[in-house]
Formats: sequence, structure tokens, C-alpha cells
Amino acid sequence: MREELAAARRVVVKVGSSSLTTTDGGIDPQRIEQLVGVLAGARLAGREIVFVSSGAIASGLAPLGLKARPRDLATQQAAASVGQGLLMGHYTKLFASYGLGVGQVLLTADDVTRHSHYRNAYRTFGRLLELGVVPIVNENDTVATQEIRFGDNDRLAALVAHLVHANALVLLSDVEALYTTKPSKPEARKISDVWTEADLNGIDIESRGAAIGTGGMVTKIDAARIATSAGIPVLLTTAEQAYAALVGEEVGTLFHPTGRRRPTRLLWLRHASDARGTLVLDAGAVRALTQRNASLLPAGITAVRGQFSSGEPVELVGPDGSVVARGLVNYDSDELPALLGRSTRELAAELGAGYDRTVVHRDALVVIENVVIENVETGA
Repeated sequence: MREELAAARRVVVKVGSSSLTTTDGGIDPQRIEQLVGVLAGARLAGREIVFVSSGAIASGLAPLGLKARPRDLATQQAAASVGQGLLMGHYTKLFASYGLGVGQVLLTADDVTRHSHYRNAYRTFGRLLELGVVPIVNENDTVATQEIRFGDNDRLAALVAHLVHANALVLLSDVEALYTTKPSKPEARKISDVWTEADLNGIDIESRGAAIGTGGMVTKIDAARIATSAGIPVLLTTAEQAYAALVGEEVGTLFHPTGRRRPTRLLWLRHASDARGTLVLDAGAVRALTQRNASLLPAGITAVRGQFSSGEPVELVGPDGSVVARGLVNYDSDELPALLGRSTRELAAELGAGYDRTVVHRDALVVIENVVIENVETGA
């Protein structure tokens, strides 16, 4: 028995599109009914369940007469708008048959990383669970500003697990476990436990998932890295094995915790964010960030690359071009060039008090592990 799963009081369960829909993209009532039965049973037994459900876009394909996943953002968002309502309708009816209510929570990356947003999200989740409601979470596809990727809910689920202080994360897919290569190949070997990153060496994880989604194993492993680095065990298996997973049976692949809890935004910066630009630092700034846990000031920046706005993630690179950290920047890209190499005191005196702020505050910055800082004086 896997005791950490069986004893987990608060569990985040994520299910992928391919586990909820038919091959032509419509909702599969039997699959959803079976899964809801398992989750409702766990909730009625006293466990708190947060359910992260993909499937909004996939559910909207058939009603809109679409035979395949649309490529353009507008049609994807239209499908999500139609499909999300259908999906929630099914969940509301099915959970109600067990005497349980549900609450829809649509999130974006900002909602689990920006301080004011995630504090509100945390309180909302807490109150829903106190009231006995099952929160049903999905990415807010309809208002996404980037191209929607079905696999993103894996990483969203990991961040939600951290946000709600979950004791475990269960990822339900169309593959029963992690294998060394495609399960259909005769040489494929099942991996029951992942203790460290070394256990993933030599594994072919680039294969994509089912046609109705675009996740595959890459996003599952990314999600596992996020959660386990924050002390949360992760189990990967199929939706059909959901009950066995929750009661701690030896199914699927268990990713064991490798770290401890840390701020959600730092997990996102390290594992799930896409940098909008780059700040090139001098040797002194690299040392200040990596050795003294300092904030980044304008004086330590030598160049700005890319277009970004205040509050967006950027990469911080040393003189040799290697990435030393990621952080949320406090200036727009077009503001920074005039500030480079100057002290905050000088800037405040010349431009006003608003310019005495850090470029990236240390609380919104994560240093990339294993940074090599030898010879940084010369940029070698």
C-alpha cells in the first residue's frame, strides 16, 4: 500500500481531455459518471477533493461541428466557451446525485502566482472546501492571451496542489503509468517509483498523448517536478484506476517528494513560466543574486532584450550568456534602457521617487540551481 496516498486528506485530482471524451471529441457520459462516482465517494468519506478537469475545448468540438482540434486561437476559445458549460452541466448533475455541490474555478497562471490573486484564490478554495463543495478547476481558456495548449492543465494542477496545501496530486491520463518508452513497444518497462531526477535518465518521454489533447508525458513529468519539489507526492495513472490510486493501491507511477513547500510564484518561475525577455547582468550583479540573495538593481544590468511589461517573467543572464535566474520584472522593457548602470539613489533624485524601486525584487526571483559562477569576473 502507498500510505501517503491513502492517508492524504486533501487531494488534487487532474483528468485529461482524452479520459473524458469519445474519439470524435464529444463528452463520454459513462467515463465521466464513473470518475465522478469515485471522487464523490472520496468526498463523502471525509476527504477534500479539488478536481482539475480538462476537456472544455474538446467538449465544444462536436457541438460546433468541428472534426479536429482547431489551430487558430479564436476558434479554440469559442470551443472552450461552448464546451465549458456542457462540462460543468454534467458535473453539476452527477455530483448532485450524491448530494454534493460543485463550484467552478477558472484560473490563469496569474491567479496562482501574483500575490493578491493567489491569496484570494486560496481563500476561495478554502471556503468551498469548508462548505463541502467540490471545486472544479480549469484553465480560463476563453480569455487566454497565448495559444491554448491542452497539456497546460498538468502544470496548473501542480500549482493548484501547492496553492491549496494539498497532501497529494493524482494525474489521470490515458496511460496507466510511466514507461521507459512507448508502452506498445516490447522493450517498454513500467516505472513504479520515481525518487530522483536520475530515475528519469534514458526514458523516452517525447511521445505525445491522444489526438484529442496535446499533453503527453512531457507535461505530466513537468507537473510532477513542480509538485514534488514542493513536498507533494504525485501519482500518475489512468482514470479507470482512480479509486485504486486514492486508496493507495500499487498502481501507476508514484513520484516521491524531493523538496519542501516554497512560494507558489517561485515554483511557477522555475518550472512553468515562459520568459518574455532577457536582462544581461554584470559580474557583480550575478554574485549579488546567487550568493547574497539580493534584489536586482538597474546598476547591475548591461543590456535589455525583448519586449515585456511590468510584472512579466524575464530571464537574468550573466556576462557569458548563461541563465542565472528568473524573476518578475518591475519595469516595462522600453523604460529600462535609460536606467542601466545607474544607482537607485541617482535615479530617484533625477526622475522621482517611483524610480528607486528594484528591477526584480528578491522575493519575486528564483536562482537557477547549479549556476556556475567561477570566472564570472571575466565573463569566461
